[in-house]
Amino acid sequence: MEEEHGSYGGEIPTMDDEMVDSELQKDEGSSEDPATKELVEMKKRLKEIEEEAAALRDMQAKVEKEMGAVQDPAASAASQASKEEADARSIYVGNVDYACTPEEVQQHFQSCGTVNRVTILTDKFGQPKGYAYVEFLELEAVQNAVLLNETELHGRPLKVTAKRTNVPGMKQFRGRRFNPYMGYRPWRPPYPYTPYGYGKAPRFRRAMRYRPYG
Repeated sequence: MEEEHGSYGGEIPTMDDEMVDSELQKDEGSSEDPATKELVEMKKRLKEIEEEAAALRDMQAKVEKEMGAVQDPAASAASQASKEEADARSIYVGNVDYACTPEEVQQHFQSCGTVNRVTILTDKFGQPKGYAYVEFLELEAVQNAVLLNETELHGRPLKVTAKRTNVPGMKQFRGRRFNPYMGYRPWRPPYPYTPYGYGKAPRFRRAMRYRPYG
């Protein structure tokens, strides 16, 4: 009698394309060398650092452009030198009448030399402050203009001196003026010295009489 052998057959399960790709990536990742992985990570970090540095440079350039912080030292030194040279050819004119015009000031100092510029200082409301600056083309004209000190213009004597150059960062110290109404008061320490402490005074008690029977 022949024995019947049962056959356990069926369809073989197939894998989708996505499953195949995932399996291949797993196989490739497992086959990579640890040194290669570390190199890839280092390249990635280096790229991120370069991108951050570029963003910081762009931000700094934008801020400097907006604030005007970029200044050329050579250009600033040249401008300071030119300002000092122009101040050496200028004079200060004080006690100028408020109704005086720059043309009248120019005519007053025209005999000293060629007047390049006349500047009458005004306040924030546009009112003259009572003094002006006159710039000449010749350096010798300053000495000639100083000789016109105490000459009158519009009936007022002018105060003429050579212009001083203001040094950046330097401020002239002016002491406190003497007030005749306050009088002279010598300096005194803030409080007198006392061995018992600040604001304290010793207490002296009067001697009491002994009374044994009250």
